[in-house]
Amino acid sequence: MMLIPTHHFRDIERKPEYLQPEKCVPPPYPGPVGTMWFIRDSCGIACAIVTWFLVLYAEFVVLFVMLIPSRDYVYSIINGIVFNLLAFLALASHCRAMLTDPGAVPKGNATKEFIESLQLKPGQVVYKCPKCCSIKPDRAHHCSVCKRCIRKMDHHCPWVNNCVGENNQKYFVLFTMYIALISLHALIMVGFHFLHCFEEDWTKCSSFSPPTTVILLILLCFEALLFLIFTSVMFGTQVHSICTDETTIERLKRKDQPREHTASWRSVKEIFGGDFSLNWFNPFSRPWQPETPSDKDLVRQVSSLSDSTETTEEQSEEIKDEDSIEVIDE
Repeated sequence: MMLIPTHHFRDIERKPEYLQPEKCVPPPYPGPVGTMWFIRDSCGIACAIVTWFLVLYAEFVVLFVMLIPSRDYVYSIINGIVFNLLAFLALASHCRAMLTDPGAVPKGNATKEFIESLQLKPGQVVYKCPKCCSIKPDRAHHCSVCKRCIRKMDHHCPWVNNCVGENNQKYFVLFTMYIALISLHALIMVGFHFLHCFEEDWTKCSSFSPPTTVILLILLCFEALLFLIFTSVMFGTQVHSICTDETTIERLKRKDQPREHTASWRSVKEIFGGDFSLNWFNPFSRPWQPETPSDKDLVRQVSSLSDSTETTEEQSEEIKDEDSIEVIDE
């Protein structure tokens, strides 16, 4: 495919109506670590409410249909403690994934004055996001739902009503893991309960009528099987992304172009917060907190000017939808 002339590409990326510099205002002072973050998206809020409803429904069926009516008190106590502990950790992980800043880039710092203050040298570039007027660090991507650029953005998940990025990926992984575990636990208990009810009188194995008991158990079985498959797949893909140090977006964009990976164990420790310990499974412990990038970290070095300015027609359309590049000529 023919290369677009350099000047044509740069003219496209520097159109005032595209960059909208009048909307770029100085970024607010960054809040303290741990400041609550919430995305006002109706679809995401609805999905989060449905998630909590399904977990609470499973709690209701497990406790009031299977465990409390059971005559085996040891069985009921042990399974009740295990299921409620896993459900609590799952909901806690969901809250942390939903209410934690995933790694948003300061908004509105792509002003002319700020770029000039960086004192770019020949061969250096900065990537500007025209949608949120921010200078994007390496591996940051813009989310159209959060309306922010997110560092190491993996994807936007409506079930947690948030992006999955470098600051909350641990909580999302724990959420998928604990949901998969309670789904598996619920399936096992439903199987044992059916066997128990078939061997004895249905009126004695539940405080509800037999038809109601069957309907509640079948619904729980369907829910648990569906979420076991879904969350297990998500958990596997997230662990793979962490071990290869490559987000889902990067893997989709890379196609056949290889990229340099860091050591797998180092990536895992960065996400879960240090060496292996029980805190890895604790949704209340913070993951590794990256240092706040300095202004110089926003500058990227290219091997040659032509590498940063020449592009194919297909690449220019892709970049035009995402980034613009500020280049200093030799």
